[in-house]
Amino acid sequence: MPYLLKTEPGVYSFANLEREGTTVWDGVTNPVALRNMRTMRPDEKLVIYHTGDEKSAVGTASVVSVDTSDAKNPVVKLKAGRPIAKPKTLAEIKANRLFADSPLVRQGRLSVVPLSDAQYKFLIGE
Repeated sequence: MPYLLKTEPGVYSFANLEREGTTVWDGVTNPVALRNMRTMRPDEKLVIYHTGDEKSAVGTASVVSVDTSDAKNPVVKLKAGRPIAKPKTLAEIKANRLFADSPLVRQGRLSVVPLSDAQYKFLIGE
């Protein structure tokens, strides 16, 4: 299952991930987001979404590993993919019927959101 990960670009941007190559995704405190992180599996596809002024899906990544030995704080390591050629804005996402029932638009504060394959393809421009 693909997932969307939200980040404030002033704190950690997709450019940071590209430069570093891999990172541990942390700082998540929402119980639903943490539950979503615990369900991730290696090689799953990810979309990186910039919050704040940008509000758009900007790049791809994939899950390298998931350590759930600490049930309260799963450790997800991810690696950079590629930038999305034409980033999808929140307005474009909200206008697409694929996202009508998505937590991405229904739970705006949720930082780790599961995606359908069709949603993932739309976000990355396929």
